[in-house]
Amino acid sequence: MLRAALRSGAAHRRAVFEVFARHLPHGRRYGVVAGTGRLADAVAQFRFGPDELDFLSRTGVAADQATLSFLESYAFTGDIWGYAEGDCYFPGSPILVVEGTFAEAVVLETLALSILNHDCAIASAASRMVISAGDRPLIEMGSRRTHEMAAVAAARAAYIAGFASTSNLRAGLDYGVPTVGTSAHSFTLVHSSEREAFGAQLDTLGADTTLLVDTYDVATAVRTAVELAGPGLGAVRIDSGDLPVVARQVRALLDSLGATKTRIVLTGDLDEYSIAALAATPVDGYGVGTSLVTGSGAPTAALVYKLVARADDNRESGPLRPVAKRSVGKPGRGGRKWAVRSRDDAGTALAELVTTVPPEPGPGDRVLLQQLVRGGEIVGREPLTAARSRHREALAELPAYALQLSRGYPAIPTVFGPDHD
Repeated sequence: MLRAALRSGAAHRRAVFEVFARHLPHGRRYGVVAGTGRLADAVAQFRFGPDELDFLSRTGVAADQATLSFLESYAFTGDIWGYAEGDCYFPGSPILVVEGTFAEAVVLETLALSILNHDCAIASAASRMVISAGDRPLIEMGSRRTHEMAAVAAARAAYIAGFASTSNLRAGLDYGVPTVGTSAHSFTLVHSSEREAFGAQLDTLGADTTLLVDTYDVATAVRTAVELAGPGLGAVRIDSGDLPVVARQVRALLDSLGATKTRIVLTGDLDEYSIAALAATPVDGYGVGTSLVTGSGAPTAALVYKLVARADDNRESGPLRPVAKRSVGKPGRGGRKWAVRSRDDAGTALAELVTTVPPEPGPGDRVLLQQLVRGGEIVGREPLTAARSRHREALAELPAYALQLSRGYPAIPTVFGPDHD
């Protein structure tokens, strides 16, 4: 597309691309925006160096000099607007708006979609798990179930959606996500006995550590743990068996041994549904891995990147023409979009209002698009804690039924205003 657009002259026309989802997966009632911060950083660093240019030339992907010259000097100089991380989105929400020349913007499509489809999917699943867990903290533990860099991004997205911590140390280094961890069964098995393994861990990490108690016999392990650590043992982790039954037995045993403040952490193929089913079980937290990093059955947010407006020529100013495809089942809506979340007097969300003219929000309404990049420079950086707080606030403004796990319609309708083509 780039080579042909450079030849036709359309490459330098002003253009607007938009990222949105036509639907939410699996009858979910809302999606969660995550990844726009990572995307802004990635766009700022997106360059074609000598190795990339040599590859593109050798393989014939960009064999002509005009394309190679364009890529050699490539740097995005346009504007990007987006929903802030942690906010909720619905079908048709313009969660990202990219404004620039066609050539500059079109080469960002895969970069934008790969980051946003992954991170939004993880954050959307994580949010449902946090709701199911209530006040009990969740640990992200999925690093061994996905690509090594996807694991770092997943930990970041999960933290935005309310997870308390991660076992991924790279996420702690890169993004400041709190890190925690527990020993694995191999640590117990490499020692001559469970008692020896527990003793080594306690000597090294202190009584507040978490001991894994289901390598052999759970009851025996709990007694040994309390005998060695005393009633101040921090926590025990249970990773297998009939978790509700075993957890109740362990709680009763801990209490009988005087370890009334020792916490119980459950792990083992948990998802939002199994976490909800454990609500009445006397446990103190959960570790979630596989289900989280695979989006709990929805590993992609099904976001698309579509051209919605363009100039008729290469002038730097002037009106933009709305454009949209008319494919059966996948029609588009032309025009550069703005979005407002309409809310009632109590602050409860009523609708997602999407227009092709700048909005005039009412007193309770909330403008959704924020500028992330201006003239190629990042202007929308914020600490991850701000996105985490925003998600709590975004959930609080949704109708109560939005938090249900059952299949249903989006929590609020998306209403498209006048003047779109």
